[in-house]
Amino acid sequence: MKKVQEEIRTLGGKKEFLEEDDVQKFPYFKAVIKETLRLHLPAPLLVPRETSESCTIDGYEIPAKTIVYVNAWAIHRDPKAWKDPHEFIPERFLDSTIDFGGQDFEFIPFGAGRRICPGIPMTIASLDLILANLLNSFDWELPAGMKKEDIDTEMLPGFTQHKKNPLSVLAKPPMRDKTPTFKSPRLQA
Repeated sequence: MKKVQEEIRTLGGKKEFLEEDDVQKFPYFKAVIKETLRLHLPAPLLVPRETSESCTIDGYEIPAKTIVYVNAWAIHRDPKAWKDPHEFIPERFLDSTIDFGGQDFEFIPFGAGRRICPGIPMTIASLDLILANLLNSFDWELPAGMKKEDIDTEMLPGFTQHKKNPLSVLAKPPMRDKTPTFKSPRLQA
């Protein structure tokens, strides 16, 4: 957290509100987003599809009209594609060309092919902007007595991923000054 905040606060300057152009200057932040979506993608099983004809994949016979799901959760943790696949290592994306476009089949948080999520650009732009501003405007801490090792990352089963136990964090004014810097642009008129 500190590393990504340092990048945002250093490269973003002393702006009170970061804009979309600012976020493009944060490579480590972008890598953190990708790594988070690799490990905690919103939908672990992609949209179901029905086979139009019989086929064989890796020795498995799949009859026509079979409903199939792509298990993106398993793909994102495949040790053949990812070194230390269960570890959170954003640096793996720093010198990588892997993106959200669905052409890198080891990373498909929004699907791939004809049925890829059409809202990727808007989703990523919104996520980047909101999260960058939250990280820029506040320091984040765990509740008193809780250590990083105590964080429960267990997820509930389902078509979308939900944490079994909610994560509680405290937002505090950044140490660089004693007042929060985030102000809504709409309220500054």
